[in-house]
Amino acid sequence: MKRTILSAILLLLTAVLSQAQNITVHGTVVSVTDDEPLLGASVICGIEGPTNGVATDIDGNFEITVPEGADLIVSYIGFKTKTVMAEPKMTIRLDEDNELLDEVVVVGYSTQRKVDITGAITSVDVKEIAKQNENNPIKALQGRVPGMNISADGGPSGTATVRIRGIGTLNNNDPLYIIDGVPTKGGMHELNPNDIESIQILKDAASASIYGSRAANGVIIITTKKGNDLKITLDASVAAQFYTHRMKVLNAEGYGRAMWQAYVNGGEDPNTNGLGYRYNWGYDSNGYPVLNSMSMNKFLDSEGKTPAADTDWFDETTRTGLVQNYNLSISGSTDKLSAFFSLGYYKNIGIIKHTDFERFSARVNTEFKPYKNVLTIGEHFTLNRTDEVQAPGGFLQNVLQANPSLPVYTSDGKFAGPVGGYPDRENPVARLERNKDNRYTYWRLFGDAYVNLNPFKGFNLRTTFGLDYSQKQQRFFTYPITEGNVANSTNAVEAKQEHWTRWMWNLVANYSIDFGKNHLDALAGMELNRESASWFSGYKMDFSVLNPDFMWPDAGVGQAQAYGSADGFSLVSFFGKANYSFDDRYLLGLTLRYDGSSRFGENNRYATFPSVSLGWRINNESFLRNHTWLNDLKLRASWGQTGNQEISNLARYFVYVPNYGVNESGGQSYGTSYDIAGTNGGSILQSGFKRNQIGNPDIKWETTTQYNVGLDWSMFNSRFFGSLDLYYKKTSDILVEMVGIAAMGEGSTQWINAGEMDNKGVELNLGYRNDTSYGLHYEVTGNISAYRNKITAIPATVAANGTFGGNGVYSVIGHTFGAQAGYVADGIFRNQDEVDNHAIQEGAAPGRIRWRDLDGNGVINEKDQKWIYDPTPDFTYGLNVYLQYKDFDFSMFWQGAQGQDVISDLKKETDLWSGLNIGFLNKGERLLGAWTPQNPGSSIPALSRSDINNEKRVSTFYVENGSYLKLRNIQFGYNIPSKIADKLKLSKLRFFISSQNLLTIKSKDFTGVDPENPNYGYPIPTNVTLGLNATF
Repeated sequence: MKRTILSAILLLLTAVLSQAQNITVHGTVVSVTDDEPLLGASVICGIEGPTNGVATDIDGNFEITVPEGADLIVSYIGFKTKTVMAEPKMTIRLDEDNELLDEVVVVGYSTQRKVDITGAITSVDVKEIAKQNENNPIKALQGRVPGMNISADGGPSGTATVRIRGIGTLNNNDPLYIIDGVPTKGGMHELNPNDIESIQILKDAASASIYGSRAANGVIIITTKKGNDLKITLDASVAAQFYTHRMKVLNAEGYGRAMWQAYVNGGEDPNTNGLGYRYNWGYDSNGYPVLNSMSMNKFLDSEGKTPAADTDWFDETTRTGLVQNYNLSISGSTDKLSAFFSLGYYKNIGIIKHTDFERFSARVNTEFKPYKNVLTIGEHFTLNRTDEVQAPGGFLQNVLQANPSLPVYTSDGKFAGPVGGYPDRENPVARLERNKDNRYTYWRLFGDAYVNLNPFKGFNLRTTFGLDYSQKQQRFFTYPITEGNVANSTNAVEAKQEHWTRWMWNLVANYSIDFGKNHLDALAGMELNRESASWFSGYKMDFSVLNPDFMWPDAGVGQAQAYGSADGFSLVSFFGKANYSFDDRYLLGLTLRYDGSSRFGENNRYATFPSVSLGWRINNESFLRNHTWLNDLKLRASWGQTGNQEISNLARYFVYVPNYGVNESGGQSYGTSYDIAGTNGGSILQSGFKRNQIGNPDIKWETTTQYNVGLDWSMFNSRFFGSLDLYYKKTSDILVEMVGIAAMGEGSTQWINAGEMDNKGVELNLGYRNDTSYGLHYEVTGNISAYRNKITAIPATVAANGTFGGNGVYSVIGHTFGAQAGYVADGIFRNQDEVDNHAIQEGAAPGRIRWRDLDGNGVINEKDQKWIYDPTPDFTYGLNVYLQYKDFDFSMFWQGAQGQDVISDLKKETDLWSGLNIGFLNKGERLLGAWTPQNPGSSIPALSRSDINNEKRVSTFYVENGSYLKLRNIQFGYNIPSKIADKLKLSKLRFFISSQNLLTIKSKDFTGVDPENPNYGYPIPTNVTLGLNATF
């Protein structure tokens, strides 16, 4: 009894003491600006416990029980996080985080508050794109910027094609890149993504017209990191790459069955094949052919050196790839000097054997202020060395076509090749082996040096000299081939060097002033740009030692050739810009640029590119100013013009080439062109020269006029934010290379201004972020965009020849760039009755594709065509999710395209036996399900050794739904607790695991392997990455 009483007393004392150690906090969280309560603010106890967090109610009130002396961590989107000691009664005031509203972005030759921008500009979260472990930072933008379409295959170098707001010209559609103020159109895969501080995309004319003649296709501004507080950062990752989207091709047994079916369908004896297959076959009770058994000769050649095999050529030529990425950076600053230094190494061993890409990079960014802020001297320079072995041209098609019955090696260990009746295709494994020495090495020095003078408040004068120099060296080896029937005794090497030098100098004056409720900032400047390129190549044959170390041109003893060329252009520009705001409500932007280019003749060398934009910050009006839930609401509108000069440097000139003696085809050439009247090119051509092009001194700039209307918003303390843009742009005076009529004489091509094109579209960007009461931070952002493109004018001869769309029968005018017209496949003839009841169709038979009689005249001819293919997707989209809880973080990014047509060239090899009119090439597995009398419902035509129905014609049979949704990146991260990191002398240590291209969702009607890369591009691999981020 005494023990029971004692236990009860101890239990009661324990409860009382426990209760005494905790306090219950009743508090309110308000804004320090206006004392308005903050709904949903997160209040978290700094000490771990069963319940360590709550959220405020509609009045900003909260109640939480915490240990006495504990800290409370109070956070709210749009406000600075605050840590306070817990007390029974509290009122906690949070300061607004003005960085969200005062965020500054880099625009043309200056910076501007994001809330004051009146153009269509998208800022990219560099931290998010870093998670994708992409070598090319621009490729990582795919799906993250509305209105920006990026296409790329899985090549190790990560090169990508970028289109901003559609196709704007019939010529080069690449955007202009500005890196630390220096313009370039060079490859971005040479730039180390780890060095990037920010990326802005200028999409409309109001934001891009300051760059004038090169801005019609949009501008991408990249700013690299600068020195700040002393820190050392190490980032390292290793990734395995897997070939997950593999083509399914026939094995030796499946190939034999398909070939037997093709023979018997045509009424031929399958045992007459020249591949070594032997068939035992007959007919069933219905008279249909039946294969009883099949065998193969032990050796495929008469010498008995090429054994029959069952080779999986994809297995033999691909592998698990490996990506290594290491970056070290050091940053530091004092009152007068700041510096950022980085070293990077990237190596991508591709999934196709003997292909790889390697990059070494070094960067130094410094800034020196000898007289406080009056004078600043600085530079940004990076030196990169890259080298790469690319896959041979058309290699995956070569692998698909390689017959599985052929072995990789002969019985004596040499590379095997086609024998007997096998087609003369190179052994894919041997082809890779011969290609592995064709490595290029590329050096690039890129950067700028600047002097900035700030003599008095508001005025700034800056001069910058920029340099972009690159050099490429490569040797192309030709080795002798002896592989069965494929033989070539030539051995040779071509050594090639290319040089590009681009430099710029500018002088820019900025002035900013506030007077009353007015704010004005203006700039004026001039810029000179010069670009030159040269290349030369030496070719030599017949080497006694077939080794890359020996095979330099001077070691050969055979035929020698040398050739090369050089050209360049200059650009001079004058520009001005003014931004005005009144009372933080009404915004006005004006831009003017005057460009002169050597690419145009004296008559049209100069052009003016203006823009005007307006903005209305509606949230600052008196009728909305007291609505605290609305942080920002801005209406934008703009008009502007930009130019395009991306044509040949020689476009305006008459061009003559020496062409005397033996021409490239071995025939005799006397090198002088005559027109139809028999005159020698107007009596100006010296014997031995040939005219290649007629000059045109009147060609002028392409001009793109663009209208844009946009709306930006941020509400609920910046939790919910987004933007909406509508645009229309028209490009006129598009430069077209015309082929002249015979009367103009030989070499009568000429550049003229003769095209027009329209683009219109819509872009939507949405985001939501918040913190929960239990400490979870989450952000969800998404975007969707769509555009429509139409060619409205080009010369009739160009419109009908299929160069920019159409098929040589229909004009592409009024249709999308690249659109195609063709026949409509209307299923397969299931039986003879369907053939008899159809229009007259040459080659019609059971099992053949049925073409629809569109004009109803009872005959299938070229009039039975319509527009069947539009490369423009209905819309593209992206979705990013980010979660953070304590030391853990998780992110995933989805990207997709909907309603996208693709033309499947691959289908000619997977659904047709005679797709290339070349016998005995391997095919896809799908052929095993082709039409037969026993399988009349198949959608795959009957196998046939001839194409009497012309089933390779352009038709809807090859146009497929290329819609897809891809999980581009998924990542889990863990930050080592600060106590442990401190012991390791680290300020931060994070480990992560991620995967790229882990999942693809595609249309069930798509017959290929990857709708993003539908034909023979380098396969896009699935990556699994392990890495760490450490800061000292």
